Amino acid sequence: MTTRIAFVASTAPDAQAALARLTTRYGDGDPDAASVVVALGGDGFMLETLHRFMDSGTPIYGMNRGTVGFLMNEYTEDDLLARLRGAKATPLHPLSMVARDRAGARHEARAINEVALLRETRFAAKIRIAIDARVRTPELICDGVLVATPAGSTAYNLSAHGPILPLGTDLLALTPISAFRPRRWRGALLPSTAEVRFDILEPDNRPVSAVADYVEVRDVVDVRVGVDRGRSLTLLFDPDHNLEERILNEQFTP
Repeated sequence: MTTRIAFVASTAPDAQAALARLTTRYGDGDPDAASVVVALGGDGFMLETLHRFMDSGTPIYGMNRGTVGFLMNEYTEDDLLARLRGAKATPLHPLSMVARDRAGARHEARAINEVALLRETRFAAKIRIAIDARVRTPELICDGVLVATPAGSTAYNLSAHGPILPLGTDLLALTPISAFRPRRWRGALLPSTAEVRFDILEPDNRPVSAVADYVEVRDVVDVRVGVDRGRSLTLLFDPDHNLEERILNEQFTP
């Protein structure tokens, strides 16, 4: 079976230089007709690429031309076709966010990394948290709170001191951002089947925004978050891309 490659690249100089070399060597197809998309950049660009092709089902193979490249393979220009044919597929499901704002409008968005609720003013947010319709935290006073997927657990979630979740784990991370009360609450691990509901307490005095990756909804009053099983994305990794080792390193590196 012919491997039809389409290359996409971030605007970073290293990514653009790699794009020029690789397209000269391997050609470049139409992304809408490709059997695989090769993304050149960092994790942020991989996030953009996954959103762009979310509804196409086209597998995405990343090569690191960015900084961390947690979701990317090592960059080499040799034997690309053989690497693509031998790559292992890792399926991902995005989060679904349904938010209602103070005007009563309903907003929907998808997130591959996380859905984050953030205070809009100098006042701390007050948020009630329910899991599968059962209230677990009657009042969280905080700068915010987020729900992260395994793919997003090394991004904002990690910066907020949340746990790293290996790809393929059927878990979500529920992580507070600068929690004031309950003071020692560090968050929770949830099954991927869980539906999380956030109700904003005192939304007039303590406004909160909801952000699904880079889609922001201002002045929300309630937000529901769950895994969207109807959408599936596929990341491709080299067999020797030791993601588990990188996850361990992230947890032990100072």
